[in-house]
Amino acid sequence: MVDGARDVLAKVVVDFVEFGGDLGGAVGDGPLGWDGYGASRVRAAERTGSDESVVCGRGTVGGRPVVCVAFEFGFLGGSVGTGAGARVVDAFARARRARLPVVSLIATGGTRMQEGVPALRQLQLIAREAVLLRESGLPHLAVLRDPTTGGVWASLGAMADVVVAVRGAQVGFAGRRVRAPAVAHDSAYTAESQYRHGFVDELVDEGALSGLVDEWMSHLATSDLEPAEVPRALGDLEPAPDGWAAVLLARREGRPRALRYLDDHFDSRRPLRGGRERDGMSCGFGIRNGRAIAYAAQDGTATTPAGFRAATRLVRTADRLRIPVLTLVDTPGAAAGPDAERDGIGPAIAELFGAIAAARVPVTTLVIGEGGSGGALALCSLDRVWIAPDAYFSVIAPELAAGILKRAPEDVPGLAGQLRLRPAELLELGVVHGIAQG
Repeated sequence: MVDGARDVLAKVVVDFVEFGGDLGGAVGDGPLGWDGYGASRVRAAERTGSDESVVCGRGTVGGRPVVCVAFEFGFLGGSVGTGAGARVVDAFARARRARLPVVSLIATGGTRMQEGVPALRQLQLIAREAVLLRESGLPHLAVLRDPTTGGVWASLGAMADVVVAVRGAQVGFAGRRVRAPAVAHDSAYTAESQYRHGFVDELVDEGALSGLVDEWMSHLATSDLEPAEVPRALGDLEPAPDGWAAVLLARREGRPRALRYLDDHFDSRRPLRGGRERDGMSCGFGIRNGRAIAYAAQDGTATTPAGFRAATRLVRTADRLRIPVLTLVDTPGAAAGPDAERDGIGPAIAELFGAIAAARVPVTTLVIGEGGSGGALALCSLDRVWIAPDAYFSVIAPELAAGILKRAPEDVPGLAGQLRLRPAELLELGVVHGIAQG
């Protein structure tokens, strides 16, 4: 049985005060004159103690004031009609006026068929308010509970800056009763599947929901606009004697990669699942010395289009929320296979170039391994680029340069030297602004 709206609010929010006021909504049997609809609402209210499918108000999460929207699934399946839609719209508008973040605790079957298209249209009105909140630079955290289906998932839930889902929850656009019998219980319609495919940022057990919401509110808090600190170098601090040695040093097995750097640099961090391990990019928000910092970090493999899109999402979200960005560069280059081409590797890189170029918050970059061509450059700051002593940055990999120039394999080490890709050479060329210290 799904907890009611007030039960879940009691777990997550302190000092919750419900918004008052008559915002209208269906009367009697509603705009369609649906026989028995009015009586159904009366019974739902008696059963749940709520006069609508959403409860909206203001409270405190982790010591920070927030506006909360909580769905009451026991009231006609948490469905959105004109009254519920008006309450959600009002809650977002109040949050915007008060400069407060929004936490949506969702458990719904979608829109209310007894009110027809007037109910369906609420999704547009809710989406507009979510966009206005986003444009105001205020964060929105959505928690997908069991179930989260239909248009509410495809508007309020999926539009949030961060999407958290309760393990085992049914999450999908098509609810169980409208799916074909053969796929009614398919695993695609689960929180775990949405997480695996990058549409949910984090999974949480119901019992840990309070702590996770607290954590996310701190990690999304607007920071001062000082640039992120440059992480300390964790690898070999001795400079390579020549270009080819620098390439081999950056490629060596067991060298510190992005996750080690992130764990060393941040006091705590929360991931955005849009950057999945197999895409070569890890994204999220961290806390360092009490400040929120967004991060996007390559993992040493070829970055896929999905990886670049994840970084673009991260940069744009951080820019809206006024949170500085740290990027860690480590890739032999962008994925170059047919699948990457079909998935739009060029446009994906272009989007990231554009996001960083347009960012109003400071972006700081540290090259921690291989800096391979445009696939590395796309993640770089325009004016704050540092490099670790055991890293390199090159216009092209030496082996590929040999292929283009029709050189023999034994010419590769010499070409590495000609490319002037070592940290000290890059500093001399003005490509990087400094070499990180251990």
